[in-house]
Amino acid sequence: MDKIRLKLFSDGVLAIIITIMVLEIKVPEGANFSDLIPLFPSFISYGLSFIYVGIYWKNHYHLLESITKVNGNILWANLHFLFWISLIPISTNWVGEHLFAKTTMTLYGIILFLCSIHFWILQCTIIASEGKNSLLAQAVGKDRKGKVTLILYFIAILLSFLNEWIAGSIYVMVALIWLKRDKKIERKINSHEIDPAEKAINSNETTINPHEE
Repeated sequence: MDKIRLKLFSDGVLAIIITIMVLEIKVPEGANFSDLIPLFPSFISYGLSFIYVGIYWKNHYHLLESITKVNGNILWANLHFLFWISLIPISTNWVGEHLFAKTTMTLYGIILFLCSIHFWILQCTIIASEGKNSLLAQAVGKDRKGKVTLILYFIAILLSFLNEWIAGSIYVMVALIWLKRDKKIERKINSHEIDPAEKAINSNETTINPHEE
């Protein structure tokens, strides 16, 4: 499998996840602005989850841009990551429906933690395939941000049993950390010479065959 097909499949799954989340927001029963108030918790949980899925989509794009070949290990690691991120709509809806109750916030944190773990596994799998001196390995480095994220998720999960608002604040803080643009991996990818074979594939995809009707 070439990485273009892997990108398209992954993008499709992430797009469906966002679609499912927004469809879970119910239409107000009344026709007044006041009827929107009960939907506020669902909208807040949807907004946060939308940001998280967007962050994963952006970073996942950079991962796949850095690879030169796709093997079975990368395919399975990618599927594991997509499985856990596909559970975000369930926890998002549960949080919104039950007004950020402690148990719902605990599950939300657990799913975010598992998404982060499996994204890290995918990242390590790609580095193992590409080599320690690969583009991704150089860009990631010691991955301090990823390690701090896992620690914050773990703390938030524990605190969610005591106070759901503190846990929610940590989830928001992690999202803000990742919203800050990390130019290191972008510079590495932009400075990397595109593989001639991939360039040919991209050229063929955008060129119309004059002999085809």
